[in-house]
Amino acid sequence: MRGRAVVAGWNGFIGHRLVADLTERGYDVARVGRTGPEARWGDPAALAAVVDGADLVVNLAGKSVGCRYTEANRDEILRSRVATTRALHEAIAAATAPPRLWLNASTATIYRYAADRPQTESDGELGTGFSVDVARSWERELFAGDLPGTRRVALRMAIVLGGPASDLLARIARLGVGGPQHDGWWFPHRRYRGIGDEPTGGPGPVHRSGGRQKFSWIHVDDVLAAIRFLESHDELGGPVNLSAPYPSDNRTLMAELRRAVGMPVGLPIPRWLLEPALWALRNESELVLKSRWVLPEKLTAAGFEFSWPQMGPAVADVVGRR
Repeated sequence: MRGRAVVAGWNGFIGHRLVADLTERGYDVARVGRTGPEARWGDPAALAAVVDGADLVVNLAGKSVGCRYTEANRDEILRSRVATTRALHEAIAAATAPPRLWLNASTATIYRYAADRPQTESDGELGTGFSVDVARSWERELFAGDLPGTRRVALRMAIVLGGPASDLLARIARLGVGGPQHDGWWFPHRRYRGIGDEPTGGPGPVHRSGGRQKFSWIHVDDVLAAIRFLESHDELGGPVNLSAPYPSDNRTLMAELRRAVGMPVGLPIPRWLLEPALWALRNESELVLKSRWVLPEKLTAAGFEFSWPQMGPAVADVVGRR
């Protein structure tokens, strides 16, 4: 038995896979969520009990961003990340035997719209607006104060293949409208404006991307492998990009999805068609229109080897599993 691992926000698609992986590797896994089962949010005593003496804490909690950014959803996306991270921070700070490693989810969307050069942990530039502000507040809570016995890592995850985001894009491809998504003019709105204690920016500028906006991604298998790798590499701390070493672009992504689902036709989608479609699907166009160009500098330098470095095989695998 390796000891205890605490997984908060365990009931998402990554969390289910992670609990199974940790259990198979010999951990006694304590799950934290709104309904427990081992500890619930809002019960500080139970949370403190499972954290004290644990070897590993992984926090994946937070409302899904696969929704429309209404006022209520915006507030809950931010609150659910900051409040749960703060609760874990307080439990770890009070622990007699604090965990040696705390991995907290974050997002590679923290970086700016990048079509000119890749963003790494050492020289990446943070962006502005709603999603970036959520990520800033999330990481600020993680790294606040002094936790001398606990190494802290922010998992800046790119879009994870094998979950809701890739399922949505595969669904679009199956409908025959899986061509590249083109940015362009759209009616002004305030859903992407800044949020939190230090809001930044407002509506983002229009980018004439032509479907060449960058797409950074990671296979869910490599997310689990990266967590295992971080457990054994004490030199890695702070923000760590979880992103495949070979990013692609939107046009190539959609071509791979069409190939995987067996759909020979893929009509391009200009923004004036994309926005109503994603409104009907209860999602936001930021998912496919923001140019995310992220490289896993820290993992690569430490010797991590990706099982799925190339997008084509990764897409075929996750679509095939579905």
